[in-house]
Amino acid sequence: MSVAVVTGGGSGIGAACVAALSSRGIRTAVVDLQPGSSDADLVEILDVRDRPALVHAIERTESSLGPIDYLVTAAGYYEAGELHTLEEAAWRRMLEVHVHGTANAWRAVLPGMRVRRRGSVCAIGSELGLIGDPLAPHYAAAKGAIHAMVKSLAVEVASEGIRVNCVAPGPTDTPLMADDPNAESYAAVVPLGRLLRPDEIAAAVCWVLLEDTNLVGQVVSPNGGVVM
Repeated sequence: MSVAVVTGGGSGIGAACVAALSSRGIRTAVVDLQPGSSDADLVEILDVRDRPALVHAIERTESSLGPIDYLVTAAGYYEAGELHTLEEAAWRRMLEVHVHGTANAWRAVLPGMRVRRRGSVCAIGSELGLIGDPLAPHYAAAKGAIHAMVKSLAVEVASEGIRVNCVAPGPTDTPLMADDPNAESYAAVVPLGRLLRPDEIAAAVCWVLLEDTNLVGQVVSPNGGVVM
């Protein structure tokens, strides 16, 4: 039976990914600051910025569930703040959680995949990493960095049988919206006419992650037409 790890799998898009993977018969482990989805086979409570703790969690996962075949890095948060108002601490935390947290998960899981010469990784980016966000430039920068990291890692490991890609969602109805003062206006600017659902994003993640495709280093953006 295949095994997947989902960072940020306790809520929102991450939890939807856990549910979708579990429904496909894949054993799942959640890494999150909060208790994870009830669909998960294993839950590890930790901060993805803590690399040693994450490495130990991956070791426990492989000991309990078996070798990790799939990794989804969905841990993150949204915080509004215009460039001239953001303090340095806000920049640092945003980059540490998204950029370093993603890299930490990769560095914990990829050694095993490289030994086995198989695996698939999907990072969660954002359409704001493609078009920018004047109301949260540090968030857009962090997601844009993830997009670039995906392309870099994909080139590095593709010849070893590991595919690395990214799903960059548009405005999605998740708990992150509660932290966004402009959330109510998003549906009006989505050509589809509504916010996206977490399960719709999870379906895209499963396609990118599980299907035997030639996708390598791609940023797939299910965004309801916000970015064309």
